Amino acid sequence: MTIAHTIDLAARRLLVAAGEAPSVHNTQPWRFRVRHGDVIEMLADWDRWLRVSDPRGRSLHVSCGAALFNLRVAAHAAGRRPMVELLPAAQEVPELLATMRFGTWGPPSAEMRELYELIPYRRTNRMPYNERLIPAPVLSEMRAAASTERASLIFLDPCGVTDMLDYAAIAQDELAGDKDYLAELATWTTGRGVPAHVQGPLAVGEVDPVRDFGRRAGSTRFESRPQLAVLATGSDGPMDWLRAGQALQRVLLVATKHAISMSYLNQPLDLRDMRRRSDPHHRSGHPQMIMRLGYGPIVARAPRRPVTDLLA
Repeated sequence: MTIAHTIDLAARRLLVAAGEAPSVHNTQPWRFRVRHGDVIEMLADWDRWLRVSDPRGRSLHVSCGAALFNLRVAAHAAGRRPMVELLPAAQEVPELLATMRFGTWGPPSAEMRELYELIPYRRTNRMPYNERLIPAPVLSEMRAAASTERASLIFLDPCGVTDMLDYAAIAQDELAGDKDYLAELATWTTGRGVPAHVQGPLAVGEVDPVRDFGRRAGSTRFESRPQLAVLATGSDGPMDWLRAGQALQRVLLVATKHAISMSYLNQPLDLRDMRRRSDPHHRSGHPQMIMRLGYGPIVARAPRRPVTDLLA
């Protein structure tokens, strides 16, 4: 086996991990370029950009940030210290979102090894969760995970949950009247995006804490008291969106460790971006993700792009 072939195999392992990240509507809007075996560039795949619902590219950057976090974790697990630069050439090469160089060799920490091993088990779960509350120490660990990546994870109290569900329902009703939005949604949720078997059922009753993809199968009653959280950043630009994605994925892997499921209620954020409205600013920052979390059943894995399709 040649040295070049060994490097190719090592890079492939990293890209497989990166490709397991969550993304809006499972668009997986990332590409990678491997340079000399010790530099990996992450590029936006604008062919997978949701032009209607994500006119600023915010969701695309958050998705790519999640993939970048997986890439970092995989590098640590391989015994290499990753050195990451965000938006290294924002004006000249806007599609270049990050560059990761490999630093010194060294054994991975127990934390990074554990996070790497959890990557294949993370799922987006749109099924009903049970009524069990997440213990306070686990919430603290998830909050710390977001803080490590320079973001804030805000858990909503019962009044905040009620308000957020109302906001999501109002936004969903408004989005349902936008033909361009529905057409784009159908392209990704009935074609090459979110498969029917992972979209979840329709809700029975007043509580519907699941994003409506238009083709949810069956019907069931969801938890009466959904547990919701908001991921926020201090500012609201491309670099903040990339950081939000990295924070999101770190939080999701910590949640996976504790068998906690996650899904998203981002309709208010989509509507905000589409209508160019100011965001509902929270004292802890700008909302980037609205998450529902709890204990749910095991669900199927969403399809992934092959590594050969990820190479620029």
